[in-house]
Amino acid sequence: MKTQTLTPSEVRSRGFQALNRELGTVGFLKFMHQFERGRGDYSRERHALVDNLGLAAIMAGIKRNRAKGRSPVA
Repeated sequence: MKTQTLTPSEVRSRGFQALNRELGTVGFLKFMHQFERGRGDYSRERHALVDNLGLAAIMAGIKRNRAKGRSPVA
């Protein structure tokens, strides 16, 4: 197989076929869900949430999450 002669669409299609063949349908879908694009403007939303937080507020959030058994950054 000469990959130089394949179009991007053909490469994508053959890649999907190989993943499905090797992982099965459920494994293929789980793999594909890892690459979901998402929505919105992450940078703008993040700045709106954290730009005005001081160190004390960040530390308080970490302590709250730890007390609830969550990841410190959840």
